[in-house]
Amino acid sequence: MNSYQEIKNLVYKFQELGIEQTENETILIGKAPQIGTEAWLNKIYKPLSESDLKELENNLNTEIPKQYKDFLRNFSNGLNILVSTFSLYGLRKNNSRDLISNRQPYSIETPNIFERHKNAKESYFYIGAYDWDGSLLFIDKETEKIHCCERFSAISRYEWNSLEEMIISEIARIYILFDDKGKEIDEHIPTIPYK
Repeated sequence: MNSYQEIKNLVYKFQELGIEQTENETILIGKAPQIGTEAWLNKIYKPLSESDLKELENNLNTEIPKQYKDFLRNFSNGLNILVSTFSLYGLRKNNSRDLISNRQPYSIETPNIFERHKNAKESYFYIGAYDWDGSLLFIDKETEKIHCCERFSAISRYEWNSLEEMIISEIARIYILFDDKGKEIDEHIPTIPYK
């Protein structure tokens, strides 16, 4: 089984709670009425085309690391797990606040351009975050390792050898903190990978 299939299996864990596809081809998995009438636990976004990737790289004024570009092209334009407990960023095509626009990933431009850490090396490419405390994920283009850092500092607090390893291990680890309906078991337990 390839790594994307393993990721897909994990993301679809809550499929018995419902699946829906939106107009923009976002796949919503696991209806979560305990959170809100339009809430879904997990979201997979339509993968990016080559022209989308070029537009994104132009907007970012940098090359997207190969492993993340492959993910955006072949699996999903970002990812949202357990209502933003863990999110991977992508190309956001519309910034309005309506429901359809909310079925898009968080913008990868925000941490890489507008809110970039002052102590980030040029080789750091931000790809996601945790809603617990705003901890961020980045790929170091020099080593190709994935790192987790605090919200206001690019100093690595945890690292993984590859994107796939990080996604698979993080989704599996976070799922242990939630019940079979996607409700957090103990909201005082941090959902970040470091203490």
